[in-house]
Amino acid sequence: MGTELLDATFAALADPTRRAILARLAAGEATVTELAEPFAMSQPAISKHLRVLERAGLVSRRRDAQRRPCRLEARPLREATAWLANYRDYWAESYQRLDALLDELRAVDQTDADRRRSQPDGPRG
Repeated sequence: MGTELLDATFAALADPTRRAILARLAAGEATVTELAEPFAMSQPAISKHLRVLERAGLVSRRRDAQRRPCRLEARPLREATAWLANYRDYWAESYQRLDALLDELRAVDQTDADRRRSQPDGPRG
């Protein structure tokens, strides 16, 4: 995925209204009017959000007689997910190293506790 398209994808996903629009379109095509219904904003405002999503390649529109339904285009999401997967591997390795360190610290704590229990209490008077 090109840097420009990746940037556009993440910029489009940064807004909760645009994410909600994508979630709605995941259920099927919808017109601007249908997409605007659940929001307290005008159709022109929704249209601006749709233009951002279109520039990112996340939404397309087609003409169907008088209607212009919008549809989800998931390819940029798949490519963004693939890009993020590299970091998932990094974090998985980091967590594995942290788990190993915690196991080592627990073993040291257990050894110290066992040693203290096995030692006499000291001089008795």
